[in-house]
Amino acid sequence: MSFKIEQQEKYTLIKFSTEKLDAIVAPDLKSELVIISKRGVKNIIIDMESVKYCDSSGLSSLLIGHRVCKEAKGSFVLSSLQTSVERLITISQLDSILNIKKTSKEAIDSIFVEEIEKT
Repeated sequence: MSFKIEQQEKYTLIKFSTEKLDAIVAPDLKSELVIISKRGVKNIIIDMESVKYCDSSGLSSLLIGHRVCKEAKGSFVLSSLQTSVERLITISQLDSILNIKKTSKEAIDSIFVEEIEKT
């Protein structure tokens, strides 16, 4: 598999181990996001530190993650984006939709802050 999944109490962290989020990897990510969501997880963090290339199918899989978390009234956060991927997200005007943090720690902290604000 091209990514590892770490289940925590308040969130699930998906960490990529591949340099590409493309048509080969995206279907696996999409199905995993739906499965995670069906298990009741509402907060998902995707650590993209190793991803240097992303195509339209990769962006589509990220938007599915965003949607399933939004429907569950949770948070979907991307962290550790490489410049090339960040540029693609900006060009696609998805930076106004997707929650992007510089590091995984910032992403985790933002999940906890949002959970506190909801209570």
